[in-house]
Amino acid sequence: MGFGDTAKKIQTLADRAERTYKKISELRDEVDETQETVKDTAERVKTLENEMAEQRAVLDAVAEEVGVDLARVSTEAHITDAEETAAAAGDDADAGDDAAAGDDAA
Repeated sequence: MGFGDTAKKIQTLADRAERTYKKISELRDEVDETQETVKDTAERVKTLENEMAEQRAVLDAVAEEVGVDLARVSTEAHITDAEETAAAAGDDADAGDDAAAGDDAA
């Protein structure tokens, strides 16, 4: 093997190493940005959780003042939500059955 071939191979390796280094640097920057975003999001979530807790305390106090049973209201809301979810799932299953029946008819 001549020196020309060796020089070409070394240059090829150097080019690959440079591209790899650039890519690693870009990935490092992306990871840093992602970590910063995660930290910011965690702080916002914590703030929102605190605000929700404060609002819940105010709501509980107001509900108690006016005589609203929050446990009953919450239970009714969950039941209604579950019924709507079940109805929607039933509608989706019916639509799937209709589509399958249409396929069989073809």
